[in-house]
Amino acid sequence: MNIRIELVSKDTYQEIFDFERKNKSYFETILPPRPEGYCQFDSFIKIMDKLLVEQNQGEYYMYIIRDDKNKFVGRINLQIHESENGKKADVGYRIDVNSQGLGFASESVKLILEKAFNEIKVIEVTAGTAKDNIGSIKVLERNGFKEIGEEKNVFKIKDKWVDGLLFSKQNSSIS
Repeated sequence: MNIRIELVSKDTYQEIFDFERKNKSYFETILPPRPEGYCQFDSFIKIMDKLLVEQNQGEYYMYIIRDDKNKFVGRINLQIHESENGKKADVGYRIDVNSQGLGFASESVKLILEKAFNEIKVIEVTAGTAKDNIGSIKVLERNGFKEIGEEKNVFKIKDKWVDGLLFSKQNSSIS
């Protein structure tokens, strides 16, 4: 599969906004809803501008995922945390409803891990998912993540509390 991830910039805001609006109903069946600010472009710009500042400071990296025809198929983000042992990161991703099951999530997680471990030099990447999100669990396992914990009632989806799983992958190149 030939995909690429590219850092979010102000030039991509409209694409991201359109992606979030198009997929809102689908995402809310598997994830907690986005804040209300995601529904109006003016407030969405303000949210993204704040995140872009964090990106420029190396605290949060937002990428869009494009297929081999340059089509926007998803998003993937890394949130960086400092720990006493070094940098750690949390990864999150969203794939367009019409692009599910085609390998975009697995491949984009592979690419983001390469960036996290080789460029940003994090020592560990973690990811959380709903316990019943089998697709996301498979994506993480395919990329070498190991389940490290379970949490009851971790977030709400459609007014129902959902149990979550936490996964981790260590940077094997850092000793």
